[in-house]
Amino acid sequence: MYIPSSNAEHRPYVMLDYMEAHPLAALVTSSGEGLIATHLPLLVDRTRGTHGTLAGHIARANPQQRQAREGDEALVIFSGSDAYITPTFYASKARDGKVVPTWNYVAVHAYGTLRFISDPTDLRRHLEALTTRHEAPRAQPWSVSDAPDDYIARQIGAIVGVEIEVTRLEGKWKMSQNRGAEDIDGVIEGLGASDDPGERAVADVVRARRPEGGR
Repeated sequence: MYIPSSNAEHRPYVMLDYMEAHPLAALVTSSGEGLIATHLPLLVDRTRGTHGTLAGHIARANPQQRQAREGDEALVIFSGSDAYITPTFYASKARDGKVVPTWNYVAVHAYGTLRFISDPTDLRRHLEALTTRHEAPRAQPWSVSDAPDDYIARQIGAIVGVEIEVTRLEGKWKMSQNRGAEDIDGVIEGLGASDDPGERAVADVVRARRPEGGR
């Protein structure tokens, strides 16, 4: 990933925090048949591996589990915070008009060693952990044990577990750091006034990522 120095994030814990907060990722692998990608929710286990281990599952019918080779390097792409930036946000537009649109976004790329899991006990344990993680905020959380055992067994038979031991992380927070203080203020104000909660959230990230001395 191309990462200008002003956009780079080097702290693993910051990138892992982002991955946990935005769990739907794209798993990209290669084979003799070319590249293939699958979007799937992933759990982050920080206790395993140098930079943690990612765990998820894909459909057994998904050709990715046949085309990708266990032990190969995989790329996992996490994203989620993004917004279009109009030149009208920039104070500098009124001075010389030398501005163009851009897009602010956050992306984390995790590279690691691919492993597939077929053991039903391990897969059930994974599903329980995944559902517990995402059902926890609900007033009446659903549990895997709420469904009949034979039904869950059939569902488990239709999936393959995926683990990626992360060996390298890349983080890019492209949040207007290359602009002057007045332009950054304009981006924060413009996005902050939006009716779109996603754009308002990006305004908060721009504010948090403001370069030192940018006020």
